[in-house]
Amino acid sequence: MANPMKIRAASKDGVTEVKVLMSHEMETGQRKDASGNLVPAHFITELQATWNGKPVLDAQFGPAVSKNPYLAFKFKGGEKGDKVVISWKDNKGDSRTDEAAIS
Repeated sequence: MANPMKIRAASKDGVTEVKVLMSHEMETGQRKDASGNLVPAHFITELQATWNGKPVLDAQFGPAVSKNPYLAFKFKGGEKGDKVVISWKDNKGDSRTDEAAIS
């Protein structure tokens, strides 16, 4: 997974909205390739979001989530320049962490 996540975070009236686009195949393990062989399952299982080191979201994903998932959420707090960090792990042990500053 070489592609970074695209993260946008904006604060307005004491609430920060975060939008994340993750680059991941999200294979269910039920699809077959051109030869008729099952494509092995490969999907994000856990996702965490922190703001200045404090957890603001803890989510569990499964094989039903589409390829290159998009996630949007809001939390109370956050000011311009604060850091939002998004981390995920998948069922094969791969992981990714990216961050963005709140605008």
